[in-house]
Amino acid sequence: MNEAVETFDLLQIRADQNFVRAIPAAAAAAIAGALLWAAFGYFTGMSLGLVAILIGVLVGYAVRAVGKGVDPKFGYLGGACAALGWALGTWMCDIALLAKDAGRSIPEVLHNVGIAQSMVFAVRAADAMDLLFLGIAVWEGYRFAFRYRNVGRG
Repeated sequence: MNEAVETFDLLQIRADQNFVRAIPAAAAAAIAGALLWAAFGYFTGMSLGLVAILIGVLVGYAVRAVGKGVDPKFGYLGGACAALGWALGTWMCDIALLAKDAGRSIPEVLHNVGIAQSMVFAVRAADAMDLLFLGIAVWEGYRFAFRYRNVGRG
């Protein structure tokens, strides 16, 4: 009898999943996190890698809240969008810091340097710590993307 209840609960949980809705939520969370990181960098003059971890958490929670998933694809989505948020945030923060140091606006810096060249600068500036924070952000995006279930417990 208990197995039948567990199977029904799992089927109900899976029926509530919505991967299609989780995709834009994850993308929006990644973009919002990147913007926050750039704003933090601009106003403080620092590029703090811990913000990358927060992007992973933000993305993971967005996937969980909207997608309500328990299948691995929700974790993969959370991890991938956390990585995209990290990359966008790193790039945007570098641009914001460059603009602040140069006493220019962000659009002016982007116009003068160019998007492609600024991405090259960001990649060249990356070091082992950046990759560590990327890894943690991906892990957090993956880990927090899943809906908890209590099937068979209790």
